[in-house]
Amino acid sequence: MALFSMRLKPVETVSDSQLNSGLKLIIADGLSAEAMVVFTSGTFLTAMAIHMGASNFQLGLFAALPTFTTIFQLLSVWLVQKFNNRKLVTSAFNLLARVPLLAVGIMPLLFTGTTSIMVLLTLLFFQHIFGDIAGASWNAWMKDLIPEGRLGSFFSRRTRIAQTLNVTLSLATALCIDYVKAHYPAHEITAYSMLFLAGGMLGMASVFLLLRTPEPQPVRMKGNVMTLFGKSLKNKNFRNLLVFNSIWAFALNLATPFFAVYMMKTLQLPLSYVIGLTILGQLSGIVALKLWGNHSDRFSNKTIIRIWAPLYICCILGFAFTDMSSSHVVMLVMLVLIHILSGTATASINLALSNIGMKLAPKNEAMVYISSKNMFVAFFSTIAPMIGGLMADFFASHQFAWNLQFSTNGQVSNFGILTLHGWNYFFIIGGLIALLSLRLLTRVKEEGEVSKGRAVIYMRAEFKNKLRNNRPAGYSLESSNVSISKRAQIVRLFKRKTANQSYKRSA
Repeated sequence: MALFSMRLKPVETVSDSQLNSGLKLIIADGLSAEAMVVFTSGTFLTAMAIHMGASNFQLGLFAALPTFTTIFQLLSVWLVQKFNNRKLVTSAFNLLARVPLLAVGIMPLLFTGTTSIMVLLTLLFFQHIFGDIAGASWNAWMKDLIPEGRLGSFFSRRTRIAQTLNVTLSLATALCIDYVKAHYPAHEITAYSMLFLAGGMLGMASVFLLLRTPEPQPVRMKGNVMTLFGKSLKNKNFRNLLVFNSIWAFALNLATPFFAVYMMKTLQLPLSYVIGLTILGQLSGIVALKLWGNHSDRFSNKTIIRIWAPLYICCILGFAFTDMSSSHVVMLVMLVLIHILSGTATASINLALSNIGMKLAPKNEAMVYISSKNMFVAFFSTIAPMIGGLMADFFASHQFAWNLQFSTNGQVSNFGILTLHGWNYFFIIGGLIALLSLRLLTRVKEEGEVSKGRAVIYMRAEFKNKLRNNRPAGYSLESSNVSISKRAQIVRLFKRKTANQSYKRSA
């Protein structure tokens, strides 16, 4: 008992060995939590809800749950103020968050029939409440534990490893679910129940990993919770980040939660296809994280967003055109291309948005700042899919067609340009709102910010340098043989080269 109590206490200083051990435990915790998320949310939860007969509005509620409960992070701030122990708050509420998952898995096995949609929504509601309370204190804990200069590279590595596990588990699970649906359809709900049981137990394992992770002694926050919350809103630069991130989240959540529903209901793709496309996007994200994690530390998170956000918006808009082709092969090719590009963009953007929030938050009040950011983003992320779910039936019965008509010798030919119906409306509207939100990003100021053009030129120079045959193996611009001034010289060289090329083209 004494050993358990010692593990919960923060330490005055974290040694290098403790830090390295703690980072490994955080990665292991990420793997356990990622497996839990795979089994109990996302596409599998959507498929389970559809099997149980959920309406479009209820599907919107499932999509909104993870963000709707974020307001309870205020309770986390109060608890950390009271106990001044983030490990205790994180571990206790993570433990409570796993209990509803186990209940979802056990109930259909103990009682005749299936768990109703409302029971499922209620249990997941409490699961997300406890998870949000734990998540807020975990963010502040990580802010103090991980050196700022390693935030991007560490979390990109952690996410990359977790996504690799996600890909493996998602593919294997999708194949198993499709096999059960094809050969044992009466036991489909039992298969989903087993996923929730496995997810709950893996979530419990992640709690024990966190208990072994060191926590630096936090500085006790002073003042009323609401006063501290208001202080974060008075910070002009942080407020600009809140506005951009909130509008961006609204635009994305108006469309992205319904991608899986659209592919299963409108395009009539089997679950294994949907999971396969999701995995393809995740693989692209894994590759992107290896590159962009280091670049977010070197340049700025804002630069990463400005590079990848326009591409992601194009992918959202592209979804509206996937059902216009009469060829099944062409449709699949479009979906494959969209998932590859969106997976790359999503991984980079999400990493940058998470890191920039941590970076702009003052060290002693990081928990309040990050929680306020999460709550504002969550509010807009919550109302977007709910609005989508409510309006889905309306758009399903209304169609917009834009055609070109040619008349030659009395013969009329029609060429379809755009046809909108059902979910397609949300993809177009969401993409346009996301595009407008990028104008708000220019108001956010980040330390170490590098212009988009300079970052692209730098990375192009680095990439070309690695490809030169006359360089020794393992050579890179980051090696000890190339100084910072030399790298800057390369940037200036490519900048002049680009300017000269532009001049020649204009001439």
